[in-house]
Amino acid sequence: MALLPILVYPDPKLHTVAKPVAQVDERIRTLLDDMFETMYEANGIGLAATQVDVHERLVVINPEIVWASEERVRGDEGCLSVPGIYDGVERAAQVHVRALDEQGNSRVIEADGLLAVCLQHEMDHLAGQVFVEYLSPLKQGRIKTKLVKAQREAEREQKSRQSA
Repeated sequence: MALLPILVYPDPKLHTVAKPVAQVDERIRTLLDDMFETMYEANGIGLAATQVDVHERLVVINPEIVWASEERVRGDEGCLSVPGIYDGVERAAQVHVRALDEQGNSRVIEADGLLAVCLQHEMDHLAGQVFVEYLSPLKQGRIKTKLVKAQREAEREQKSRQSA
């Protein structure tokens, strides 16, 4: 297994729409293992392949929301691609998701609570959407500015360590 680099907002690759998984094979199973290891190392509760620059519909499952409740819930969300940022997002309270398991068998997952939110969040990644896009343009701008500044500072620190 290997740790994969996680794309950080506002990386434009996070807006790539993922393609369906054509076949669950050894490459996909290895990618799943690597995604699990990466998610656990980053203390995440979900990870979409898009976040690791693999643009296939893979969120540890090959998901498709087939039903969402009209009831909505609002809760704070965070994201491994938007480090240190949490804000309120409204989502369906319950969803049914069709997915392929590791053996390539189709199944439907009925989810509510945190699992429903997590599935919707990760599937947004597969559609090229990051949770901050649910926020106001002002908040989006502030978040982008903060993360770009943090990235520049990290690059400066790395350069100064290399020259020392």
